[in-house]
Amino acid sequence: MSKPADVELISVTKRYGGTTAVDRITLRIKAGTYCCLLGPSGCGKTSTLRMIAGHETATEGDIRLGGAVVTDLPPARRGTSMMFQNYALFPHLTLVDNVAFSLKMRGEPKAERRRKALEMLELMQMSAYADRRPAQLSGGQQQRVALARALITGPQALLLDEPLSALDPFLKIKMRQELKRLQLDLGISFIHVTHSQEEAMALADLVVVMNEGRIEQAAPPREIFDRPATPFVAKFMGDHNVIAGRLGPDGRSVEIPDGASFAMPAADAAPAPGAPAAIAVRADRIRIGDGGEPGFGFTGLVGIVEYRGQRVQVGVTAPGIDDFSILLPEASFFGAPLKRGDAVPVHWQPSDVHVLGATPA
Repeated sequence: MSKPADVELISVTKRYGGTTAVDRITLRIKAGTYCCLLGPSGCGKTSTLRMIAGHETATEGDIRLGGAVVTDLPPARRGTSMMFQNYALFPHLTLVDNVAFSLKMRGEPKAERRRKALEMLELMQMSAYADRRPAQLSGGQQQRVALARALITGPQALLLDEPLSALDPFLKIKMRQELKRLQLDLGISFIHVTHSQEEAMALADLVVVMNEGRIEQAAPPREIFDRPATPFVAKFMGDHNVIAGRLGPDGRSVEIPDGASFAMPAADAAPAPGAPAAIAVRADRIRIGDGGEPGFGFTGLVGIVEYRGQRVQVGVTAPGIDDFSILLPEASFFGAPLKRGDAVPVHWQPSDVHVLGATPA
């Protein structure tokens, strides 16, 4: 493998005609990082990956790899390699010839490229299938071959476009464990596009949440989940309740349209009273029953109840508050079951309130 290198995007923009797919993003991915670009369909994550790979041209901005500007270089000269979502294996070639193909294009001797291809298949635990063709493999096996082909050139960073999307749930878990093991063993950066929050949390050292072509937050997974930067991140990551309204006159509360007020910690740079404000509280931190401090709860009506195994999700609504969720331990819920239409007081601790910032402009 080549020496790992930082990947850096500096004010990168991608436009398709009059549509801006990626809007002035700046990001640094340190060498040896497992980075997941996460977001809903159409947020710009795949366009970003393809610009890093050189399969799309940046409209504006620079892309650097190991300090060298690679913005205008073709894919083969960038020091990156990309594994495509559909694997793009040649159906008429054996696995060893599929893996060796890029070396053949470079003009390496047949014996040498076969040796290297067999080494890569051995790394992927696929050497026993070297003379088979892709159609004779399962989806997970095809993915391993595609990985071997992407890695044989010794890239400084490996780019993966939703590599687990075609796999069944059980195989997804197994393959993401293999991806993380492989990344740690090789020591190079993996930049992985996904729309799965669970996948990003399980794999990444750095999660980059994107929305409408911009980066909402880039941080380690625990920080993304515990301290979401914006209402979008809190809602997209799930299991957070967002209460949005206006900053009260005291500068320490969020007032929602029906007149209810909820306490919030003082922000570092508090906006003026009346400015938009939002707080988040994790669903597993919500408690049912009286006893909370004023401003840290409300009484609502039970809506949907969903059994999740270890936990039960209870939806509660109140004037000005929709989609409020509570995650209760299974034993706690069935010890005092709730049903649709029940009126319940809910509360949380002041320390569980997280102040959200505005969505990036």
